[in-house]
Amino acid sequence: MIDELQPPVVTVVQSSADVALDRLRRWLPGTRLRLVRADQGEAVPVGAAAVGDGLVVLGGPMSAYDDARAPWLPETRALLSECVDARIPTLGICLGAQLLAVARGGRVQVGAPPGLEHGVVDVRWRPEATGDPLLGGLAGHVEGRRSTRMLSWHADAVVELPAGAVWLAASAMYPYQAFRTGTAWGLQFHPEAGAETLGVWAAEDGMAPGPVLEDFAAHEAEVTAAGEALGAGFAVLVREHADRRTAAA
Repeated sequence: MIDELQPPVVTVVQSSADVALDRLRRWLPGTRLRLVRADQGEAVPVGAAAVGDGLVVLGGPMSAYDDARAPWLPETRALLSECVDARIPTLGICLGAQLLAVARGGRVQVGAPPGLEHGVVDVRWRPEATGDPLLGGLAGHVEGRRSTRMLSWHADAVVELPAGAVWLAASAMYPYQAFRTGTAWGLQFHPEAGAETLGVWAAEDGMAPGPVLEDFAAHEAEVTAAGEALGAGFAVLVREHADRRTAAA
């Protein structure tokens, strides 16, 4: 078993000041977070062995192909792919999900035709999600619905999944809200974001924050419970990976 005094490390790659780990910081129990501010020039780890026992890649305003604007993206895509090969629990959120898709041979459309998906959305679970190691707990009925309300904020979108990936969830606007490839999950929605972050995103896009925040407040309990459950589930996968690594040493 892992040493309780040395909890497993989760590396978090942040690509933008306004898309932080936010509430997920306190929803990963029993882990130690190592934040890499790639947007501030900190080096993305090279190789899966440098990650620890889990990887989280956050969102950002750039596209998954915008290497000129964000020169750390090639290293981030490589790291995501290497973690899939090494079977390290990995979570890509929004841009992170798009980078994961591209890294494994999928495709992202920049400025997809449906336009900006923002605020509270209904994430509709597909049958494949029911037994999923991370999302299976969310894929049951919630108030008689086979969906979960989550926050979303994006215009780019995954339009082709990597070969062999499992499609887990959709929304009314975009089909690929969640997918799994190996032990890596891509989430187009934002389980980490809270009201303050949501208000910042609305202001940055020239919107009046009021309506978005009112809608969030109306569904905050469900959104928060789902995000917390997702974080706790990911932490379990990280700790299990650490146990297996320690037992094999």
